[in-house]
Amino acid sequence: MTTAADFTFTDYKPYDFANRRHIGPSPSEMAAMLAVLGYESLDALIDDTVPPSIRQTEPLAWGPAMTEREALDTMRETANRNRKLVSLIGQGYYGTITPPVIQRNILENPAWYTAYTPYQPEISQGRLEALLNYQTMVCDLTGLDVANASLLDEATAAAEGMAMAERVAKSKATAFFVDENCHPQTIALLKTRAEPLGWTIVIGDPFADLDPAAVFGAIFQYPGTYGHVRDVSGLISNLHVQGAIAVVAADPLALALLKSPGDMGADIAIGCTQRFGVPVGYGGPHAAYMAVKDVYKRSMPGRLVGVSVDSRGNRAYRLSLQTREQHIRREKATSNICTAQVLLAVMASMYAVFHGPQGIKAIAQSVHQKTVRLAMGLEKLGYTVEPDVFFDTITVDVGRLQSVILKSAVAQEVNLRRIGTTKIGISLDERSRPVTLEAVWRAFGGDFQVADFEPGYRLPKSLLRTSEYLTHPIFHMNRAESEMTRYIRRLSDRDLALDRSMIPLGSCTMKLNATAEMLPITWPEFAEIHPFVPVDQAEGYRHMITDLGEKLCTITGYDAISMQPNSGAQGEYAGLLTIRAYHIANGDVHRDVCLIPTSAHGTNPASAQMAGMKVVVVKVSDNGDIDMADFRAKAGQYAANLSCCMITYPSTHGVFEENVREVCEIVHQNGGQVYMDGANMNAMVGLARPGDIGSDVSHLNLHKTFCIPHGGGGPGMGPIGVKAHLAPYLPGHPETDGGDGAVSAAPFGSASILPISWSYCLMMGGEGLTQATKVAILNANYIAARLKGAYEVLYKSARGRVAHECIIDTRPLVDSAGVTVDDVAKRLIDCGFHAPTMSWPVAGTLMIEPTESETKAELDRFCDAMLAIREEARAIEEGRMDRTNNPLKNAPHTVEDLVGEWDRPYSREQACFPPGAFRVDKYWSPVNRVDNVYGDRNLVCTCPPLEDYAEAAE
Repeated sequence: MTTAADFTFTDYKPYDFANRRHIGPSPSEMAAMLAVLGYESLDALIDDTVPPSIRQTEPLAWGPAMTEREALDTMRETANRNRKLVSLIGQGYYGTITPPVIQRNILENPAWYTAYTPYQPEISQGRLEALLNYQTMVCDLTGLDVANASLLDEATAAAEGMAMAERVAKSKATAFFVDENCHPQTIALLKTRAEPLGWTIVIGDPFADLDPAAVFGAIFQYPGTYGHVRDVSGLISNLHVQGAIAVVAADPLALALLKSPGDMGADIAIGCTQRFGVPVGYGGPHAAYMAVKDVYKRSMPGRLVGVSVDSRGNRAYRLSLQTREQHIRREKATSNICTAQVLLAVMASMYAVFHGPQGIKAIAQSVHQKTVRLAMGLEKLGYTVEPDVFFDTITVDVGRLQSVILKSAVAQEVNLRRIGTTKIGISLDERSRPVTLEAVWRAFGGDFQVADFEPGYRLPKSLLRTSEYLTHPIFHMNRAESEMTRYIRRLSDRDLALDRSMIPLGSCTMKLNATAEMLPITWPEFAEIHPFVPVDQAEGYRHMITDLGEKLCTITGYDAISMQPNSGAQGEYAGLLTIRAYHIANGDVHRDVCLIPTSAHGTNPASAQMAGMKVVVVKVSDNGDIDMADFRAKAGQYAANLSCCMITYPSTHGVFEENVREVCEIVHQNGGQVYMDGANMNAMVGLARPGDIGSDVSHLNLHKTFCIPHGGGGPGMGPIGVKAHLAPYLPGHPETDGGDGAVSAAPFGSASILPISWSYCLMMGGEGLTQATKVAILNANYIAARLKGAYEVLYKSARGRVAHECIIDTRPLVDSAGVTVDDVAKRLIDCGFHAPTMSWPVAGTLMIEPTESETKAELDRFCDAMLAIREEARAIEEGRMDRTNNPLKNAPHTVEDLVGEWDRPYSREQACFPPGAFRVDKYWSPVNRVDNVYGDRNLVCTCPPLEDYAEAAE
C-alpha cells in the first residue's frame, strides 16, 4: 500500500499558471532567447533597456494572483451584486434579443473578436463583407446614399454629424441648433464638442425656435426622447434654403415603420444599432451609425468599406478612402475618429441578415403595439399620456405621485424613467413581455391583463414608411440555423485573426485575450444592465470600476481615473479637454498651444484641434528621439501660451528615450501640462509609471495593454488617468453627477467589456503584469536580433536595445530589387501572417510588436518568413529572379493560383508554401492583391447586386 511518503509532490503555485496563460515563452525558451541576446537573465536585459532614471522603486502589489477558477468566482460574486430588473428607461438604450447563433458564433468567437482593423484587405474579406452588409442596412433604413462602417455611440455620432455639417455647410453661421427632444446625453456631447471650437449651441423646440438663417445646421431626434414622432421635412427645406445642413438622429427599428430621414430630405442621419441584437451592457460597446447624401461622402468621418477588384479582376472588399482626414489634414482635421465598432456592427448586420426585412418590421410592429396597449391601460386609469402619436416611448404626467410610482415600479422589478418632477417616461422594446406591461400597470395602481386591450396603431399616417428596405438578397437568405452558422463560418474563414497566428503590429499590441476573461461579458448580470439604472442596482459594476481604477492608478502613478472615454482617440480628446479646463479654471484662458512631435499618431494633432488648441510641430532627431534643441526652443517661444505637449512613451520609434524627464520639466517650467500617450504602456507596466516620470495625464488603451480584444477594429476603451490637480476637471456626465464635459454617451463608456481588463489584472497579479512587460521587451529584442543582418533596425537605445517593438527598414529593397513594403506585407500573407504596421511612423518601414503572448516557436516562424522574404529579394538583386514577375510582386497567392496554367518563373510550391507557412493548416488568402486605386476611383459602399457577384466569378 502506498503512502504520501512514496510521492514527490510538485511545487505548483497558481501564479505560475497565471503566467503561462498570458506569457508565451516557457522558462527554457526564455533562456534560449536570452542566450541569443547575450544575457544571463531577463532582469539583466531589462536593466539594459529601461533607463534607471525612470524605473519605479516599488513593485506592483495588490495580493496574490488568482487562479482562473478564483477569478471566475470573483466575477460571479461581482455580477450578482448587480440587480437585474426590466429597464424601460429608454433614452437610446433598449432591451434586445441576441440570436444565439450570433452570440455563440460571433460575439463569443475568437475568429471574430481577436482580429485587427482591416488595413490588410486580402485577409479581412469576411469582416469587410459583414461591414458592407452593415453599411447597406444603414443606407436602406435611413434612405441615404452612403454609410460608414460605424462610430462609437449615438452621442459621439451626433457630435461628428455636427462637425461634418459645419465643414460642408454653405452657411457661414457659427451656431448649431439642437432639438430639445434629443437625448440628454446627446445634448451634453454636442455642448462638449462645440465649446472649444467656438460654436454656439441653441437648444429649443424646432417648430418654434429654429431660425435657419442663424445656424450652419440643426439636429432633430426621430422619434424624440419623450416619444414624439414629428415630420421635419419642412424644417429641413428651410435649412437648405439658407445653406444649412440637416442632421436626423433616428432609431433604426422605428425606421422599419416610419418615413426615412432621406425621404424627409436629411443630409446626414446618425443613430445607434444597439437594439439590433447588441446587449445594453451598462452603456456599451455599441455600434453607432452615420449615413450621408452622396455629395458629402468624402467628408464623412470614420471608416468606409468599399468594393474593388483583385489582380485577377475578382470582386474584393477594402477600406475605401482609408487615409482618413486626421492623417491627411492632421491639425486641421475636424475628427479624430480612426476606427469603428466593428464587432458590434457585425453583430447588428447579422441581426438584420437573420431577421430580414419582414422580421425587422414584425419586431417593430410588436414593440409599437405593446406600447399602444400600455398607453391604453394607463389612460383607462385616468393618466394623461403623451404624445398622441408615438413609436415605442410614452410620457405620463403623474404629478406628485412620481416618486411613489417609480418606487412601486422597482418593487415590481421594473425601472421607469424620471422626467422632471412630475412625469415618467416608459420605453418598450423587443424583450417586453405581457407580464412586463401588467407589472407597469400595477405600479400605476391598475390591475389589467394584456388581453383586456385590443391595440391599434398610433403612428402618424403621413409618416408611415412606403419605401422598401433590406432588398439585397443577403437579407433574404435561408435563415435556417444551418445556413446562418455556415454563412458566419464562411466569412470568418476568410479572415486572419489571433486564433490562427500572431499579429505583430507595432503600437497596436495584439495580444492574447484569455477565454476566462471573456466569459463574463455575456452573463445577463453584466449584459442586461441599463446605463442609467439607480446606483444601488449596479453595485457590482461600481465595485469593479472602482477597483480596476485603483489598480490602474497604482500601475500608472496617477491619482484619479475616468472610465468614460470609449476609445483611445476619445481618451486623447478627454485628456486634452481636462488640461484645457484646468488652465481656464486658473485664469489662463490664453494657454492654447500644444507641442506635438512629427512622429505622433495622426489622432494626436486631430484631438488637439478638436480641443481648441493650436498645434506646433516639434522635430525628431535622426535617432528617433525628440529633437531637444527644437523642443526647448518651441517651448520657450510659446511659453506665454503653452497649454501642453503630447508625447508617446516609449517613443513611437520603439525606444525608451533617456530625456523624457527633461521633456516634462521643460513643459512644466513654461507653464504647460504633459500628456503622455498610453499606446505603448505594454512596455511600462510594473517597470515605470507615467505619473512618476512627470506626466500629468495619459489615456490607457485597455484594448491593447489590458487585454480587451480589438474585435476587428473595435470595441476599444481609452480611460484617462490624471494627477490630483487635474482630477476636478475630468469628464462629467448629466446622468450621474450632472456635470459637464461628457465625451461618451454612457457615464462609464463601454462598461460591459471592463470585466476583461479587471479579470486580467486579478489573474496576473502585480508580479505577473510586470513579468508580462519584461517578456514583451524580450520578444521584441529577440526578433530584432534574429533579423539583424537581413534588415536594419532603424532605432535603438545607446545600449543597442529596443523597447517592446522595433522598426525594420525595407526601403533599401526598393532600389536594389524593386520590392516595396507592400510587397513584403502581402508576401507575409502567403506565410500565414498579418503584416506588421506599415509605413508608420516612417514611410517604407515595418514596425513589429510581438507582445508577450507569443511563444518562441511562433516568433521563429515569423522570423523565418521574414528572412526568406529577404532571400527572395536577394535573388532579384542577383538576377536569379525576375524583377517584376516574382513571388513578392504576385503575393498573396490563392488556391486559384494552384489550378490552370502556370506561366510564372517560379514554382507553385514556392508561391504557396514559403518558409513559415503551415502545410496542413495553411491559411489561404481568399483574394489576390486588392486594387486600392480602382476602389477609390469607383467608390461603391453598399452590397452590389447579386448578378455582379456572378460576373466577378466568371
